[in-house]
Amino acid sequence: MSIPVYTFTGFLESGKSKFVQGTLEDERFNAGEKTLLLICEEGVEEYDCSTYPHKNVYIERFSSYEDLSEEALKTLENKHKPERVLAELNGMEKVGAFYDKMPQDWEITQEVMFADATTIASYNANMRELVVDKLLDCEMVVFNRVEKGQDVMPLHKLARAVNRNVDIVYDYTDGTTEFDEIEDPLPFDVDAPVIEVEDEDFALFYRDISEEYEPYHGKTVHFKAQVARLLKGEDDWFAPGRFVMTCCEDDITFMALPCKWVGSGKMEVRSWVDVTATISVENHSIYQEERGPILTATSVTPTKKPLVGTVTF
Repeated sequence: MSIPVYTFTGFLESGKSKFVQGTLEDERFNAGEKTLLLICEEGVEEYDCSTYPHKNVYIERFSSYEDLSEEALKTLENKHKPERVLAELNGMEKVGAFYDKMPQDWEITQEVMFADATTIASYNANMRELVVDKLLDCEMVVFNRVEKGQDVMPLHKLARAVNRNVDIVYDYTDGTTEFDEIEDPLPFDVDAPVIEVEDEDFALFYRDISEEYEPYHGKTVHFKAQVARLLKGEDDWFAPGRFVMTCCEDDITFMALPCKWVGSGKMEVRSWVDVTATISVENHSIYQEERGPILTATSVTPTKKPLVGTVTF
């Protein structure tokens, strides 16, 4: 039987410890389950177990990720026999550095990121890779120390640029909280006769169709892309796409969609083409036989390289 793991990410003094402390004081969450609390960062806030409704929380600390290992965590599991694990992660480490060392029977249940609204822009400017790492797979981001009446759009954009589906919570300095309800209109019209995807919007198009592909079924799309091979020996398939940078040059990735086009095997790899195609949702080996978006081109013509070859979100 797997052990559920709740992880809390964010930089130092972002509010992780305060939230975990309050959560464990809440009878609705802490009804007596044996809980292993892993502290992977030395924060300002101290945990006070005397305020918890049950004597069921066992705290273990790791001063360095070098001390983390599957064996060390398994030893703690055998020692405390927890029914669940809460982990406050180190903000200066990648989230995956912890996940890679979890025992096989530990399963991530929820990942929440915390950010100080007064400093997150600075972190994003100077440590963009670490900010993206924490936003990428979290289910919720909590912005602390937000002034009432403050323009939250920059915070909203920062989060949604990385994670389209993340829930956003604003924790105001007056003690109130509020869920973000800002709509995120796409920069192209999904209901148009032909969905026109501009060069700078390809990354958003790719992410949207990859995550919410059903609304695109039966639609027609037009975009500019580079040619890539899809599968060896598949001369009537290719993968039109673009190089996309999420946060820095080290994470530039080619993002493309499978596309049927007779004779595409003769096209030069990395050449630029204008593609007009109909979209269907089908099973395909590229999706491990699951359903996903498939393009069937109606027109593929050579074109010039755009001014900006690599796009971003």
